[in-house]
Amino acid sequence: MSRPHYTDKNSIQTLRDGLEEYYALNPNVTDPRKLPPEFAKILLAHDVSHVVYGCDTSMYDELKILPLTWWTSNYKFRDHLRTIKDPTISPAIRVMYDDLIKEHGVIWLYTSIFFVLPQLLPE
Repeated sequence: MSRPHYTDKNSIQTLRDGLEEYYALNPNVTDPRKLPPEFAKILLAHDVSHVVYGCDTSMYDELKILPLTWWTSNYKFRDHLRTIKDPTISPAIRVMYDDLIKEHGVIWLYTSIFFVLPQLLPE
């Protein structure tokens, strides 16, 4: 399989099926079902966005998720800024970044953001 089924716009998977596929294909991603509820809800929301928006875990799709969320939900940029500063939620966000760094390294993370962002802006 070259791309996950949940990324197919014609997929008939349920959200639960898509999440199961997402976790099966990404064993390096921290599973929110194994975390305290205050952290789990933010990670689960992010993982659900992968399935709902049909995004894989490439840097291109990772960078696309936040703007898609801001444009299509009531979670806006200002909410994101508050979330990042919230001492009860920010550790969960840190877990997501740590997962990426653990898998690829810090240089890869920032280099890929630098190269992918210009491709994403026109979209």
